[in-house]
Amino acid sequence: MSASPDPLFARLKARLLLALTWLAGRLPRRWLRGAGARIGARSARRNSRDFRITRRNLELTATGTTQGERAALAEAILAHTWATLLETLRVWSRPPTEALQLVGAVHGLEHYRAAREGGRGLMIATPHYGNWELLALYLASLDPLAVLYRPPDSRAGDLYMHRVRSAPGVTPVRADANGVRQLVKRLRGGGVVGILPDQQPKAGEGEFAPFFGQPALTMTLYSKLAARTGAAMLVAFTELQADGRYAVHFQPMPVAVAGDDPAALAALNRTIEAVASRDPSQYQWTYKRFKIRPPGTVPDNPYWPDCYGRASPRSRG
Repeated sequence: MSASPDPLFARLKARLLLALTWLAGRLPRRWLRGAGARIGARSARRNSRDFRITRRNLELTATGTTQGERAALAEAILAHTWATLLETLRVWSRPPTEALQLVGAVHGLEHYRAAREGGRGLMIATPHYGNWELLALYLASLDPLAVLYRPPDSRAGDLYMHRVRSAPGVTPVRADANGVRQLVKRLRGGGVVGILPDQQPKAGEGEFAPFFGQPALTMTLYSKLAARTGAAMLVAFTELQADGRYAVHFQPMPVAVAGDDPAALAALNRTIEAVASRDPSQYQWTYKRFKIRPPGTVPDNPYWPDCYGRASPRSRG
């Protein structure tokens, strides 16, 4: 992406998105989550592309035993995904102290404190589970945090995402060569870095490793950085509780994750599987996680053609 000055249109569009986020953030949280849940349920009833992708992911990962169970779980996933998305608009547009009131409990904080002893850098893997944007704010309340992110394709989207994620104590870092150098410098200086390790990288930027029994193109950056810098490692996530608040969890990361070999990536994916399996409805299954396959795999794209384009509504029978 060009480093030239931001076009006026992109800046204006980003400001419009920020204004809409601010307006949405004035609404009560229960309204936002309720509206999101209804959008998700309607998306499932209309057999939307997101619903079909989610259901296919559940089939590929053998989550659920019958088509009926998977359809019901896919609907629950969409409801949670949309509710969390709208809730996040409020998280982004409110003071962090107010957003952090959504944290009702913290488990495993001793693991974080132990990892910070000795002045080593710390790498935190944060799977797409619960509300990871809220998690970033909580982590920044403990120590300044650099968060790696993949910028959207549009310049306006990039400006918007950089702004909403630039909360006090949080430094968004683009997922490019310069961003990696920033992470290395921060880790070697004893800083804290957060990485979402379960998003599918671009072709040529990852290696295949098992994920729920499927070959998944997996990010190598987390494992390589851990080996290169000697940083401590943790996995952290939030989990929505019955009372409507979130519990923050810290767990040790297996030592085997640090490395530059297939075993390290397999260990990383097993860790993510364990988190996602706690409550599959809180994991993000709405994107084509297994779209890129190893050469010679049949089918070469398990989402084609069912998960592309429009489909007629499901039968209500």
